[in-house]
Amino acid sequence: MVFQCQRDSWARQFSTRVVSCREAELRPEGGGEPIRGFQVVLEDTILFPEGGGQPDDRGLIGAVPVLRVTRRGAQAVHFVESALEPGSAVLLSLDWERRFDHMQQHSGQHLITAMAERMFGFKTTSWELGRQQCVIELNTPSMTAAQMEALEQSVNEKIRERIPVTVRELAADDPEVETVRSRGLPGDYTGPVRVVDIEGIDSNMCCGTHVSNLSDLQAIKLLCTEKGKKNKTNLVFLAGNRLLKSVEQSHRTEKALTSLLKNGPGEHVEAVKRLQSSVKLLQKVRRYEVGWEKQIWLFTCPCRKEGDSEFMNIIANEIGKEETLLFLTVGDEKEAGLFLLAGSAEAVENLGPRVAELLEGKGAGKRGRYQGKATKMSRRGEVQALLEEFISQQRDEA
Repeated sequence: MVFQCQRDSWARQFSTRVVSCREAELRPEGGGEPIRGFQVVLEDTILFPEGGGQPDDRGLIGAVPVLRVTRRGAQAVHFVESALEPGSAVLLSLDWERRFDHMQQHSGQHLITAMAERMFGFKTTSWELGRQQCVIELNTPSMTAAQMEALEQSVNEKIRERIPVTVRELAADDPEVETVRSRGLPGDYTGPVRVVDIEGIDSNMCCGTHVSNLSDLQAIKLLCTEKGKKNKTNLVFLAGNRLLKSVEQSHRTEKALTSLLKNGPGEHVEAVKRLQSSVKLLQKVRRYEVGWEKQIWLFTCPCRKEGDSEFMNIIANEIGKEETLLFLTVGDEKEAGLFLLAGSAEAVENLGPRVAELLEGKGAGKRGRYQGKATKMSRRGEVQALLEEFISQQRDEA
């Protein structure tokens, strides 16, 4: 059971004939109502049916889109929505971008698997060619960062060495079959055994489509490891064009963050941490409502060691209104720090110097904001009492 797609993984078109066509239904991968259509068997095909961890191909039979290709015994079954006449000649066209992506990921998996076993004795127990990332399940409870770095360096060195990748077929009873790495054949498999060789590195029984030289992989990036099932480790990787697309997406994201955060890529993480701190602080704000005709609110925020004047002004911009009296500080409560008072221009002009005096600091203000440096952050409680007294007086006068 060897199809044309396995004999020549690079073929993008192929002429063949329809053997059979029968009504069927297809259940979409993402769920939903079944699609009514037809299962078509051809004399041969360049569209790979899913198997060996590799998803199936897409393409056209004539002008009819192929929505799924599966293996049924020695046949490849193509699901289409239009009936095709048995015996008719047809031209197959392959979705090459999807196919080449699968070739790069699958050959990349063979290389990583072989080198992980050679370097560390980690055997591959399964793998998944996902839509976004690929995952190799290794028979080890853990993999260190140093091991992952060494493995990545080694596989990329092999890519640069331009090592050939070849495919050969062995008779099922050939003694050499027993020496080839394999996780076994399907129970209904018949015909010759297909072996994929990476010259001098690996021989592996495989039904999938592959590149013809490791240089076709371009590059491999080992992204991370994750805890697997039953004391195993999942190794996540990208190869070839997927890696290039991932770099492009990361660059676009980096540019967007640089524009939003107004700093360089190296400062993005710290900037986001500061924003998270601001959000948490806003959620912890202590609020006092005084009921008079023009409601005044007093917000006093817990003293924070981290932050600066910009940090306090961000919060003031989020909360600040003339009806709000806002008192913020940053710095160690037992040492010096910064403070900000925001509210109506009249209230801030009256209270600002008194707040600075209580905190034994200096400050200045304009347009409803007064900020400065304080030497006695431990006297914040006295400032709060002053502000509450002021609001109480405003209420009585109202």
